[in-house]
Amino acid sequence: MDNDAPYPLITLATVTYNAGRTLERTLRSVAAQTYPHIEHLFIDGCSRDNTMELIHLYVERNSRADVPHDIRMINEPDKGLYDAMNKALLQAKGHYIVFLNAGDCLHEPDTISRLVAGVAWTGNPQTDPAILYGETDLVDDAGRFLRHRRLQAPEALCWQSFREGMLVCHQSFYVRTDLARRESYRLKYKFSADYDWCIRLMKRAERLHLPLHNTHLILTDYLNEGLTTRNHRRSLLERFRLMGRHYGWRIAVGQHLRFIFRAFTLK
Repeated sequence: MDNDAPYPLITLATVTYNAGRTLERTLRSVAAQTYPHIEHLFIDGCSRDNTMELIHLYVERNSRADVPHDIRMINEPDKGLYDAMNKALLQAKGHYIVFLNAGDCLHEPDTISRLVAGVAWTGNPQTDPAILYGETDLVDDAGRFLRHRRLQAPEALCWQSFREGMLVCHQSFYVRTDLARRESYRLKYKFSADYDWCIRLMKRAERLHLPLHNTHLILTDYLNEGLTTRNHRRSLLERFRLMGRHYGWRIAVGQHLRFIFRAFTLK
């Protein structure tokens, strides 16, 4: 980390593969950000639709913008979503990194500015927060607001918090890049590697006595569709195994019985 940097560089990593249907909304959201110190990093798995065309147009518009951002792109085959995300961890130049999928948006044009303004940034890896986190709204395929995310970020987040489920959406979980690189996504998990990754990072932060900072902001408009949503049953089974690994099988069984009961009562 650059100790002389007056403001942190934020890497927004977008992993794409044939994402042309939803990508434009994400590009507009990032382009509208008023915070100048943004790197938008694309990891594309050799898309065959108009994804690359949209990114190239985005680069052209960015070159003429009042607040241009640094845009970089890796275009090569990968072994799936989490492999591509590991590539992003290695390529990111920012002090913090967050993953913003195609279709997801930053909540407001000043979201990153407000996020950074709320942190006493020093550039000192011994004291700067390991993680910045906040809330998430769900939107539909057209970007229309559906509802606030049912799981809410706790006032004081710690790794034990996720025994209640993934209380902070992955897209609202900003991690110091130097720490994130030490905890790559485990490719043996197909649907819930992000859940495992977040827990491991919070455990690392606890060992290093680093704070987790609650921004008290709605950070992300999250597209209510994705790999986990389309594979709900297999995702739940994988999440169950991960919860047993991190919190013990008694807690995993009890929590999933609660999840099932809650799902039926909410119908």
